[in-house]
Amino acid sequence: MDRRKFLTGLGAGAAALIAAPQALWALTENSASTLINSLVADINRVIDSGKGESAMFREFERIFQRYSDTSYIAAYALGADGRRASAAQKKAFSKAFQGYISRKYGKRFREFIGGKLEVKGVKKVKKWYEVSTIAYLKGQSPFEVTFLVSDRSGRDLFFNMFIEGVNLLLTERTEIGAILDSKKGDIDALIAELERLS
Repeated sequence: MDRRKFLTGLGAGAAALIAAPQALWALTENSASTLINSLVADINRVIDSGKGESAMFREFERIFQRYSDTSYIAAYALGADGRRASAAQKKAFSKAFQGYISRKYGKRFREFIGGKLEVKGVKKVKKWYEVSTIAYLKGQSPFEVTFLVSDRSGRDLFFNMFIEGVNLLLTERTEIGAILDSKKGDIDALIAELERLS
């Protein structure tokens, strides 16, 4: 596996999201750093566990659901089409999207087997915090992975991700839009497709 494949895959698995979160009151540099340190520790723990691939996959899926703002990510990924969706469709899309994106993230995290992530620094940017990490993949040069953290949901969660300075999260909004276009704008068909996709 080369770095380009890893970056492309992780970008496809990331969620579309660059809109600024609302005002932050409780989040601090320390709590943002603590969140990503915990995320990194959990990823590395699973990598080092020696468990079978399927067991690792389930662990990585739970990690994504625990540490990311999946509800906000889902709403942003649906974008303007969310305005014409019914309340029931929005709820069903959010559930389907969270499962879909968690499975994709799980597969990307699995690629760290034999590697590791290390937190290197944290700084405040506008109304959120940017936590920089270094990714070490087996046989590859180290590269930077940056998480943006906010507490807009009421909990400290990451809502965006950059790899080597490239915002890969917009990929998911584009992909969701493409799936919706292929379904001729049918939101129910989009939801069904997300439930099928790995």
